[in-house]
Amino acid sequence: MSLKPFLEYLNLEKNYSKHTVLAYEKDVTSFFIFLENNYGERDPVKVAYAQIRAWIISLVDAGLSSQSVNRKVSSLKSYYKFLLKTGDILVSPLVKHKSLKVSKRVQIPFSEKEVAVVLEELRESQDFTSLRDLLIVELLYGTGMRRAELISLTIGSVDLSQKILKVKGKRDKERFIPLLPGVITTLERYMVERAQVARSGNSEPLLVTLKGLKVYSTLVYRIINRYFSEASDKFKTSPHILRHSFATHLLNQGADLNVVKELLGHASLASTQVYTHNSIKALKDVYSKAHPRTKK
Repeated sequence: MSLKPFLEYLNLEKNYSKHTVLAYEKDVTSFFIFLENNYGERDPVKVAYAQIRAWIISLVDAGLSSQSVNRKVSSLKSYYKFLLKTGDILVSPLVKHKSLKVSKRVQIPFSEKEVAVVLEELRESQDFTSLRDLLIVELLYGTGMRRAELISLTIGSVDLSQKILKVKGKRDKERFIPLLPGVITTLERYMVERAQVARSGNSEPLLVTLKGLKVYSTLVYRIINRYFSEASDKFKTSPHILRHSFATHLLNQGADLNVVKELLGHASLASTQVYTHNSIKALKDVYSKAHPRTKK
């Protein structure tokens, strides 16, 4: 059994990233290792759902979360969809499969006050590193972009004359996000300092280290965690929580859900709706305080 045609399909036709393709390969390979070890079977065409179900049970017994199991099965389902597409099979063994139920974990956003405390602290310092960290926080909170999108920004991504930022999202889908005045001010200050440590040019990374190298994922995480763990008592203080805060605070202020969807780069409205629980809570608080019948 060779996964090469499937992986080429994901890479060339679906335009998935190398990281995503590798994840699919690992998931599908793990199933066929299980299949061969337990059933002596190597032909994907001969697989029955009962064998897939046994694999799922083994994953659960191994302690994997429902979310992780669903991801692995989703990879396998994509593989069988590919075999349907190529005509190798007529019916997928996963055609009637139902995903495991996943308990929804509510991610608590930072409060507006907590964000303000971090921004105020960073603005007190004038050195390059603090200025870069300030820009990272302002970009994540001011645009709602993902960590990977932030890291991939280049100097050419910024159009100060139009006051917009070009962001390359999942599957290289581009979107334009307006820049807030405060972010523009920080960007202009940062670019002056950046010129002292890194090369210029539209294709050069926007955010760099003191050595002039492109910032990386764990560094961005450490920066956000460092400042927000001091300003907040939230259990989770990651870059994604800033994205979550961006969406929640916009919705709290009455922003249209469709507008927030476009800013976040979501493909469907359902993805954006996960951010509405906090805005609904805020709406209830305002309602309970303001309505004349509340205390009667």
